[in-house]
Amino acid sequence: MPPTAAPSPAAATSLERSALLVATLTSFLGPFMISSVNVALPVIQADLGLTAVQLSWVATSYLLAVAMVLLPAGKIADIHGRKKVFTAGLAIYTLASTTAAFADSAAWLLVFRACQGVGAGLFVTTGMAILTSIFPPHKRGRAIGIYVAAVYVGLSVGPFAGGVLIQQFGWRSIFLIMLPLGVGAIAITLAFLRGEWADGPGQRLDVAGSLIYSVAILALIYGASILPSLSGAALAAVGLAGLALFFRQQQRTAHPLFEVALFTANRTFAFSSLAALLNYSSTFAVTFLMSLYLQYLKGMPPRNAGMLLMVQPMVMALFSPVAGRLSDRIEPRLLASAGMAVTVAGMLVFSRLHPDSGLVGIGCNLVLIGFGFALFSSPNMSAIMGAVDKEHYGLASGVVATMRLMGQMMSMAIAMVVLSLLVGHETIGPANFDRFLQSVRTVFLISALLCSTGVFFSLSRGRLRQP
Repeated sequence: MPPTAAPSPAAATSLERSALLVATLTSFLGPFMISSVNVALPVIQADLGLTAVQLSWVATSYLLAVAMVLLPAGKIADIHGRKKVFTAGLAIYTLASTTAAFADSAAWLLVFRACQGVGAGLFVTTGMAILTSIFPPHKRGRAIGIYVAAVYVGLSVGPFAGGVLIQQFGWRSIFLIMLPLGVGAIAITLAFLRGEWADGPGQRLDVAGSLIYSVAILALIYGASILPSLSGAALAAVGLAGLALFFRQQQRTAHPLFEVALFTANRTFAFSSLAALLNYSSTFAVTFLMSLYLQYLKGMPPRNAGMLLMVQPMVMALFSPVAGRLSDRIEPRLLASAGMAVTVAGMLVFSRLHPDSGLVGIGCNLVLIGFGFALFSSPNMSAIMGAVDKEHYGLASGVVATMRLMGQMMSMAIAMVVLSLLVGHETIGPANFDRFLQSVRTVFLISALLCSTGVFFSLSRGRLRQP
């Protein structure tokens, strides 16, 4: 529980700095690991003899585990203490990362990746909640902007730093590097993050709701990952039905895992969350599609393509803190809506790609999309966290992370379905370059439509502050 006496200004400032440091470090760890592992996949496949399906699960097992624990972890943190759950997540993540470095089979690597996801889910959903608990509203936007920027720094640095580590020390080094980073984060948390934040005492964890939610998320994400197969569509439908059952069950239980009223009675929270879902659904596949386009149609080597694609997350990292500070003074819905509108423009530009599109123009458009995302992300996150009472900070943080993860999976599912329908299961080559390019254009048009819908929800969320 928070201390009864208000801390002195100096103590409050010290606590804010410690919380921001440790939250920023942990927000860097997950994206860095994701992007580094993507670079390491061919080497891992050669070393452990993984099949194509097993290789895809190296990434999917982590995302699934994160998604399944986000909401239960947020509720547990609200009841028992966010710092406790945050520290436990760091410990699990650090241990799983270290043991993954010694995996000698596909099965063990997937187990450790899932454990990594569990740990990440615990500290992702509580890190934002701790920041919101500590920082007053007039400073919150700046703190969230720095937190979000660290995510993009991780995505930017991961491919390059991971590539260097893999080349010099092998793929296991990208897991071992998490040991000093994780231990350092735990030490800072225990030494400097004084106090505890548990604003929902007296409540109980809804075990039945947690099980329904986790199974529904498992079916939905796994089904989406194997679309457009019939079994994938069936599993996705089961997942959606499970989520509908979950929402209905939550309305009837005395201690709900998820406060449905946050969506039904809190317009700002609901529309901000939907805007986040649509924005991530529109933007996450950009790097995937443009990487293929640059390497296949422009003939760029992987390292050069990766360096060009780093432009987008670097712009995100640069401007997210600026957007966060602006949201402390300017209504967040205006900034976020403007950012989504800029992103729509970028998607429309990429929907007109052709084989002779210039690299300078492509780079400038990546800058545009990165700027739009940065202008949207921090203010929108600030709006979500500012729209709920403090006893729901952990839950709201879990919703933010869930929307991000679901949007990312939806974005990849859209890209894979379109590629499967237009290109099929062929290897991409000169014989089907025209159909591949048509697929890329189609995905970007769908993304522009989704993002345009997100602009509507963003503008319609209502004012966060009274004039």
